[in-house]
Amino acid sequence: MSRSRTELLAVPMAGVPSANEIYSGVARISGTLWCTRHRARPDRLAATAVVALHPSSNFMGHYALGAIASAGYDAIGMTTRYLGNDTALLLENCVVDVGSVVRFLREEGYAQVVLFGNSGGGALAALYQNQAERPTLTSSPGGGGPDLTRADLPPADLLVLAMAHPGRSQLITETLDPSIADEAAPFARDPDLDMYDAANGPPYDAGWLRTYRSAQRARNDAITAWAEGMLGQLTERGIADLPFVVHGVAADPRYVDLSLDPNDRQPGTLWGEPWNANFQPATLGHFTTVRAWLSQWSRSRSRGHGPDLLPGVAAPVHVVYGTADQSCFPSHARELYDSVTHDDRALTAVVGGRHYLHGQPDQLATMIDAVATWIDAHADHVRG
Repeated sequence: MSRSRTELLAVPMAGVPSANEIYSGVARISGTLWCTRHRARPDRLAATAVVALHPSSNFMGHYALGAIASAGYDAIGMTTRYLGNDTALLLENCVVDVGSVVRFLREEGYAQVVLFGNSGGGALAALYQNQAERPTLTSSPGGGGPDLTRADLPPADLLVLAMAHPGRSQLITETLDPSIADEAAPFARDPDLDMYDAANGPPYDAGWLRTYRSAQRARNDAITAWAEGMLGQLTERGIADLPFVVHGVAADPRYVDLSLDPNDRQPGTLWGEPWNANFQPATLGHFTTVRAWLSQWSRSRSRGHGPDLLPGVAAPVHVVYGTADQSCFPSHARELYDSVTHDDRALTAVVGGRHYLHGQPDQLATMIDAVATWIDAHADHVRG
């Protein structure tokens, strides 16, 4: 066993991913999920492993890993098979990958495993634990994908949902630009539904906002209907999946109207100035596929909505949110917390905390202190 404080872990992947899921042949051949481990003590395992997870982000270098290790736990920054590319992502495959990491850690000898779901990792942690405790899903919404009732999914002991939104399907619905009526014409815009038209605000009228939110849901549903219609054509042609572009994915009025879902945030988005972020390629959900849309982004078909999953989770849950977050708002944290139906739950606000606490040492310390106190209070809560 390495005596290094930080090390690279090669976790065997369950099964072999297909070329439809992963572009890199080297990554497919390796069959490996790469993780980093920051040890609390270089000479032995801690009793508890805290796993930072996300559907596609590279958490091997997560900013909180060192602080978690300093608090006395071994911190694991994991990746899924979709590392850095969620275009073809199926949430159900992410569940299998989390299961591989949890199983690996159990076999290493950890008595307690804590899932630290950050941002989009919060809903993934909820989906994983829901299916680990009582598996029900036999495929992805568009067909294919894994049968989770047959997967090896060791339950985690505790869930921390940090700076987390309720789920990708809700997040993209709240950010979809409803002024785009033609998916192929992003600049042919309906001025009555354009949050970037100064005639509409900010500030935005409550009646206008109701119409706007309804139009966002309608656009999500229209894309879903198109994707469902494409499934039959793909099958007829012997094609596994089909990519497409979703324009206008940074159009949440909360980005510019700070009176909506108020907190301590600055105007803007995690991807910069809102109007530009609405169209730039790196923004969330801009590139996807028929099957990935149904699994991740469809509000009616995705199974990854945290508030629908947490009522079926028996494990203790701690929701942590930053009061200056530009993407995961106070209502998101409250929605997650309120959906936990048992009493072993906690809600912590990190005052001044942004979505990423990198560069915020005081806020990072506040979060880690709160999480560590909570974990220590559950030292005997192990599923073993």
